[in-house]
Amino acid sequence: MMKKYAFALAGLLMAGAQFAQADECSFTLKSNDAMQFDQKAIVVAKTCKEFTLNLAHTGTLPKTVMGHNWVLSKADDAKAVASEGIAAGVDNQYVKPGDARVIAFTKLIGGGETASVTFPVSKLAAGTAYTFFCSFPGHIAIMQGSLTLAP
Repeated sequence: MMKKYAFALAGLLMAGAQFAQADECSFTLKSNDAMQFDQKAIVVAKTCKEFTLNLAHTGTLPKTVMGHNWVLSKADDAKAVASEGIAAGVDNQYVKPGDARVIAFTKLIGGGETASVTFPVSKLAAGTAYTFFCSFPGHIAIMQGSLTLAP
């Protein structure tokens, strides 16, 4: 009987921890030399006025070889934004200047570097599908995930 209550308590504590994470207004996402993000989904609390994404490149390769950034757009726009970002080039962080489809993005970073971007949560709408991705040429194929505004 005690075991049953211990499991129930552990479940409640875990649920509470997940809820606490959802209320945070910042998130750290790691990227690496294997062309991967360490998370595939980010949930932003609607109670946040602003949200900060912290990107860390845990690898060692320079940004000219294995650079990563974090770009956020509506899911339907992601592939076009990435494609047009390639044409914009490295000097523009592989993001087309003035692209209204881009909600937020970080600069391009290499191994051992970090970058952050803060944007107003008012740019997000409940029920809309958002995709975050790396716009370095070819990386969107693997390096992408979903961002959701919590109900």
